Parts: sequence; C-alpha cells; structure tokens
Amino acid sequence: MKSILAFALFVLLLCPPSMAETPTTTDLASPFFLMGDGRLKLKNIKNGLVADVKLVTDDLTLNDSAFDKIDQVFGFPTKAKGEHISQRMLFMLDYFSDLAAKGKTIHIKSGYRSPTHNQSLRDQGKTAAKTSTHVDGMALDFYITGVDGKEMWELIRSKDCCGAGNYGGNTVHLDSGRPRFWQKETSKVWTGESDFNRNIYLSTDYDKYRQGATVRMFFTSISDFGFGVKKRVFFVTDTEGNAVVAKTMINTTSGTECLPVTTRDEARFIYAEIPPDLEPGFYRIKIDFCQRPSEEMPESRVSNLIEIVAE
Repeated sequence: MKSILAFALFVLLLCPPSMAETPTTTDLASPFFLMGDGRLKLKNIKNGLVADVKLVTDDLTLNDSAFDKIDQVFGFPTKAKGEHISQRMLFMLDYFSDLAAKGKTIHIKSGYRSPTHNQSLRDQGKTAAKTSTHVDGMALDFYITGVDGKEMWELIRSKDCCGAGNYGGNTVHLDSGRPRFWQKETSKVWTGESDFNRNIYLSTDYDKYRQGATVRMFFTSISDFGFGVKKRVFFVTDTEGNAVVAKTMINTTSGTECLPVTTRDEARFIYAEIPPDLEPGFYRIKIDFCQRPSEEMPESRVSNLIEIVAE
C-alpha cells in the first residue's frame, strides 16, 4: 500500500496539478476541479454509522440522497443548517482516497463539530482551532487502514488545494478551506493567529458555473461576528483582488450598502448573479468588508478559483 501511495505522490510531483495553477477542464458534469470515481465508503468510528454511496447519479447530477446519508455519518444537522456537509470536501476526499487506496473504507475520527463541542475540546486542551473548519462542516480527520498518514498528508499537500494536517500518526486532517498545511510542530492552534478574523475565508459552493448563473458564497474561519459586507462584489483575475474585470451585486432587498453579518447563517448564504457577458475563463470573487470590529480584520477577501463556462 505504501508503494502505491508513493507512486501516486511521485506522479503528482512529476506533473504537479497545483490549484495555484489554472485547471483546464470545462466539463460542467464535474462541478469541482478535484473529483474521483464518485464512490465513497465511510465509517464514523465514534457513532458507528456507515455509508457506501455514489456521489453522482447515473444522469450525472449530484446525488442528494447520498449526501443525506453522509450527513448522518458525519453527525451534520442537515435540516437545521439548510445545507449538506461540504460537497467540495467530499469530492476532494474521493479524489485523494482513490489515488491512495481506491475502494477502501475511510474511517472518520472527527467529522462535524458544533461550536459548543469545539469549544469544549479547547477547554480540555485538545488541538481544536478556535475557527475550526469542522464547525463549518468542511473538514474531517480520517485514516485508511494500511495507508501511511504522513504519505497521505504529503499527497494532499502536493495539490495545494485545501487544508491538510498530520500530527505524526496515520490520521490526516482534510478540509476545503484556505489552502495550508501543518504538522504537530507547526500547528498554530494556540497562537491567536486566527483572532480578529485574520483568517476569514471566502468560498463558493462549486468550482464551475455557467454565464449568468447564481453563485452561492460563504465565509468560514470566523472568529468575531458583527461585521458587514458591501453589496457590490467583483470578479478578478488575481489572488490579491486588484485585477477587476466585472462587477455584480449581492442578491438582497436591503437598501443599505453595508449588509450585516451577525450569525453563522448570515455568513453562509450570500448569493449573486454572474454577469451573463462575463467571458469564459478562470476568476476569483472579491468581497469588501464594512463595519469591521477591529483594524486587524482584513478589508476584503478573495475567493477560491472558479471557472466560468459559456452558456
């Protein structure tokens, strides 16, 4: 098993498909840049629940019933949240597990954590970040029997797509948040680095959209609520948010320019229309903040890379 994983890592390093580079796919039947064969076998070692599901139906649509089952395994409160566990994270998990050990069961040690549970872990001195992506349903800690944890971590790290952590054992942390990686000696859980919304992150629900489609955006890694976002958003071609090529407005009936974000729900359901005349290509979305609770909070955030496909 280790030789298979080493070969997969060798291939990725030989021709590294880093998410920092521009993907080339335009197939909207595959709404994410990273997707495996669409099959996941999961077992939560804490609640004993299992799921053996196909993420995509035979007619190439996302399989909602499969995500319902996965939510149960993860302990994710689907009805209360009004959404599923991160689909991008699941397809990433599918992609990397196929490279390492296709068809084998993925054992979940930690899935969804409520904010209360996450704080209780911190109170016990456990390695749980204040702005943990587990709280946003975007992370899991997992292992696959027979797969070396550090090699799996290095495989994920080579893609520069997401969050990847390993503390020396076979368990690996994977999340669909801000691209970063760490080990036990480089973990910054107790440093206060994420205070004042320093690491707040903007995501879209999918990686690929048609011209004129509605895009859902959401913020994660929030340490302090009570800030606002400006209604006008920008499509940019750089990671800093300076190269603006198009503008749109957040869908809202509010007459105020500064839209308040006071709860986690308000941070997770932000919608806007993609301009129908936006040229097909690769972009990021920039949102500016207003009424920041402190000067240490960034003035804006730029999203993950997305692809716009011709209507």
